[in-house]
Amino acid sequence: MSDESTYLWTKVMAGKTRLGLTKAGQDELGTIKFAHLPSVGDQVTAGKTLISVEAEKAVSDIDSPVSGEVVAVNPQLNNDFDSLNSEEEADAWLVDIKKA
Repeated sequence: MSDESTYLWTKVMAGKTRLGLTKAGQDELGTIKFAHLPSVGDQVTAGKTLISVEAEKAVSDIDSPVSGEVVAVNPQLNNDFDSLNSEEEADAWLVDIKKA
């Protein structure tokens, strides 16, 4: 179990919350090679696993800081996970969640 405040940033947007990987999370995990993400329409629960990642330094489950429905998944993550290793934290977004 991880401390999601270390790994994830949140940004409240119109009617939803965007979640992304922090620089501290990137540094702790190392280069991310694979991530299992929820799909659009999935329900997520705060304190429960949001994503599972396989990275250079660790294999980790990262918990969601919010509950709700996944309304978007970063389309760049369909093909590869380079954006999760980006220097630009805003590029390392994972999902948008609409609170229940």
